[in-house]
Amino acid sequence: MKLLRLKITDPLGFRSLQPAFEHVFRTEGSLKGESENNAHFSPFVCVGRNGSGKSNFLEVLAAIFFSIESRYLNFLPRQSLENGEEVDIFTSKNTKPDSFELEYLIPHVTNSSSVEYKDAHILISKTVGKSPELIWLNQSEFGIEKTESISRQKAKQLLPQYVLGYSSGENEILSLPFFKMRFVQFDEYWNALKNQFDYPDRPEARLAYLDNSFSQAILLCNLLFQDADTLKPFREDVGVDELKEFRIIIRRSIEVSADLAEGFGKGGFGEGRFGSSNPALTVDSETGRHTINLMKLLEASKDSADNFDPMVTRLRRCATCSYVDENTDTLYLDYYVNEATKQAFQENFDSPIVLFQAFQVLLTLNLYSVSDALKVDLYQSDSHYVSETVPTLASDERIMRFKFVKFTKIGANAPVMLKNLSDGEHQLLHSLGLCMLFRKTNSLFLLDEPETHFNPDWRSNFISRLHQCFSTAENSHEMLISTHTPFLISDCKPEKVLVFKKDEELGAISISTPDYNTFGASINKITMNTFDKRETIGSHAQAILKSFRERLEGSDEDKEQLVTEIKQQLGDSVEKVLLIKMILDSMETHD
Repeated sequence: MKLLRLKITDPLGFRSLQPAFEHVFRTEGSLKGESENNAHFSPFVCVGRNGSGKSNFLEVLAAIFFSIESRYLNFLPRQSLENGEEVDIFTSKNTKPDSFELEYLIPHVTNSSSVEYKDAHILISKTVGKSPELIWLNQSEFGIEKTESISRQKAKQLLPQYVLGYSSGENEILSLPFFKMRFVQFDEYWNALKNQFDYPDRPEARLAYLDNSFSQAILLCNLLFQDADTLKPFREDVGVDELKEFRIIIRRSIEVSADLAEGFGKGGFGEGRFGSSNPALTVDSETGRHTINLMKLLEASKDSADNFDPMVTRLRRCATCSYVDENTDTLYLDYYVNEATKQAFQENFDSPIVLFQAFQVLLTLNLYSVSDALKVDLYQSDSHYVSETVPTLASDERIMRFKFVKFTKIGANAPVMLKNLSDGEHQLLHSLGLCMLFRKTNSLFLLDEPETHFNPDWRSNFISRLHQCFSTAENSHEMLISTHTPFLISDCKPEKVLVFKKDEELGAISISTPDYNTFGASINKITMNTFDKRETIGSHAQAILKSFRERLEGSDEDKEQLVTEIKQQLGDSVEKVLLIKMILDSMETHD
C-alpha cells in the first residue's frame, strides 16, 4: 500500500496534533517518480526533537485503521446495561479522533477473473458523531458501478492485510488502539466458545501490537520456516544459528464463577458444534466448582469429526513428545528441533504467519483474568497507560507460555537460552523478525523507535537489514519509523524523511522534508541540519573547551602550555582543532 494524505478534522485534534493537521505523503509527481524508477522498499523515517509529535503521528494511523476495521468485523463486544439491554461500546463518542480523512493506494485485482492488479484509491473518512466510511474513489476504473456502501467482504480486500505496531521499551503511546483490538480478539474467541460457534484458528482483526510478549513466537516462526538466506541478519549480527529445542505449555482449563458458567450452560444463542449443552463447561458435583476448558475449540477430542483439525492438535502432532498433567489439566509439548521437526511444522501450518496466528490466539487467552468491567473501561479509554491496569499473571497462571527456547550461537560452546541475550539482541531479533515474518504481505508497519538498544554499528546497518528482510517481497507494504538516529536518515532519500517540529508558542505540529540531500549525508551534516545540534562533542566537554577559550582571551597565559593542556585533556574533535588553530594563529600574529 501507499499512504497519500492524512488530515485530522476533529475540532479537538488528536493528542499533540492540532485540529486541521494535515500531511501529504505523496503527490502525483512523486507517485509517478516511484513508478518510473520502479522504487523498492523505502520507509518513511519520522525524526525530530522529543515531544514533537512523532509517536502521536503513528498512533493516529493505528487509531484510524482500528476505527474502520471495527466497523467491518463480524464480531464486536457489547456492553450489557443494568436494564438488560446491550449497546455497541464502539460508538462514535468513544472514537479518537472523531473526525478524519486518510487516503491511500492499495493493489486490487482488476476484475474477478483476473490475476492482474492495479491500485485502488481509497479514502477512509469520518465526520464528528458518525461511523467511519470506506470510500473507493476510482471504482469505475475496475469496471464496478459506484455503490452507496461497500460490503464487509469487499472492505476487507481494500484494507491492508495487517497493521503491525511495535514500540521499544516502556513507550506505550502507540499501543492503545492495538491493546483494544487484542481484547476484541480475546472476546471473539470467548464468544465462539460460549456460544459453540466455529472458530477459524486465527483472529479476524488484522491489527497486531507485537510487543515483547510476542518475541519468542516471532523468533520461533522464523527459525522453523525461513531459509538460511532470509535468516542471514540473525546469524551475522546476533550469531543465532540453528534452533535446537523449545517447550510449549498450555493450561487447558480455568475455574470460573457460577454466574459466568451460567452463560455457558445455557448454550448461548442456540445449538452449536457440540449440541445443546456446552462440553467446555464442567461442574464438580461434590465441590460445585465450575471449570471452563478453553481449548475446546482449539484441540480435537477423540470423538471429534475427522475434518476437525484445530491448532493445538496440529502443534501436538509436530511435537517430539507430549504429556498432560492431569492434576492441573496442563499440556506440555516438547520439541527437539531437526529437519523433520521443521518439515512437520511446514506440513501442519501453511506458512510462518499461520503458525504465528496460532500462537497469537493462544497468547491472547492469557487475558482471561481481565474482568468485563475492566475491558469496557479499556475499550472506552483514551489513556496511554491503560495497560498498567491489566493484571500481570504469574507464569503458572498463564494459559500459554514458551520455555527452554534454545539455539546454537556462533562463538558459544553450548546451546544458548533466548532469555540470556542482551536487550539489544532481543530488540534486533524482534524488530527484524516481525519484518521477515510479514514481508510478503500487503501491510502497514508502524515502528516506534525500534533501534533504541542498538550499538552504533547496528544502528548504521538497520535500514540495510530492513532491505534484506524485504528483498524478495513485492513492493506492497508501507512502513513508518520514528527515530532519533541520524544513521537512519542517512540511508533515506529526503522525500522519505519527515521532520517534525512543534511551535513553542502555539503548540502546533508541522512536518517538512529536509532541504538537502539526506541520502549518504554525513552524521554531522544531519545532526546540524535536522536536529539543530551543531556541536560534535558532549556538553560537559564543550564546557571544558569553553573554559580554555576564556583563559586564552582573558590573560597573558603561556599559550604553548595552554595547547599542551588542551591536547592532554581533550580527545580529537573539530572543536579542539579549531581552538588550537586559533591559539597558534594568535602566537604567529604576536611574533
